Amino acid sequence: MDFEQLKQQKTEEINAFLKEFLPEESGKEKVLCEAMNYSVEVGGKRLRPMILLEAYKMFGGKDSAAQPFAAALEMIHTYSLVHDDLPAMDNDMYRRGQLTTHAKYGEAMGVLAGDGLLNYAFEVMSDAVCEQGANAAKAMQIIAKKAGVRGMIAGQTVDLEWTGKPQNKELLDYINERKTAALLCAALMAGAALAGADEGELTLLETVGVYVGLAFQIKDDILDVIGDESKLGKPLHSDEKNEKSTYVTLVGIEEAERLVKEYSKRAVEVFELCLHENPFLKELLLSLVTREY
Repeated sequence: MDFEQLKQQKTEEINAFLKEFLPEESGKEKVLCEAMNYSVEVGGKRLRPMILLEAYKMFGGKDSAAQPFAAALEMIHTYSLVHDDLPAMDNDMYRRGQLTTHAKYGEAMGVLAGDGLLNYAFEVMSDAVCEQGANAAKAMQIIAKKAGVRGMIAGQTVDLEWTGKPQNKELLDYINERKTAALLCAALMAGAALAGADEGELTLLETVGVYVGLAFQIKDDILDVIGDESKLGKPLHSDEKNEKSTYVTLVGIEEAERLVKEYSKRAVEVFELCLHENPFLKELLLSLVTREY
């Protein structure tokens, strides 16, 4: 089985257990649960849960203990997209070729669906922590911090504050390291922590996540300009429409492409310092920065 076939198989496995963690669509809050589930099930490559599961395996994990954290991380990632698409932020009507949550359910329900997914993610993780103990608590702590006010939310905040204003590389890296790289770091670190990785190993994986995240975001900037709209599932030039500075506007496509290669090379070099191996995970991380959509 080649890499793409194996990735597709793993994606299907994630989709199967992800449904088990989503809220039941019942009660007076049924429409909220429908909107939450729609947001998650409408599509996605499941990259973050896949990375988390592979990091868990890389450090010796062999059971299903990582599944609640993989599901929770996908809920957190999805909530961030739901809120990112809102009229108050990027005002996008389509994602993954489908209506965004607020476009389908209304702006107020879009806000609540995002709120619900974030909170439900911690319900799922806290249940797992009560059953599994210290390693699970460490994994939840990592995810909480990487998704929180010094992590992903900080990146989104600074991004919003500087929209329409000139930015330099230092500021853009600050945004990208938090808004994009933080959840990739969380996936690598939380999966490894669940399997008992030590602090030194977690620091290495955090560095890998930062480099991959920077390369991933720069690649995203490039695809927003020259990508295939039918494959991306959303309109091109959304950054220009929203008056956002990117690496493409800062240094041009040629230099941006060079930086994707440079950060990817650094990521591989640090990944290979780990005493544990997972060839699939290594290829998966590299696929994030060589993708065409």
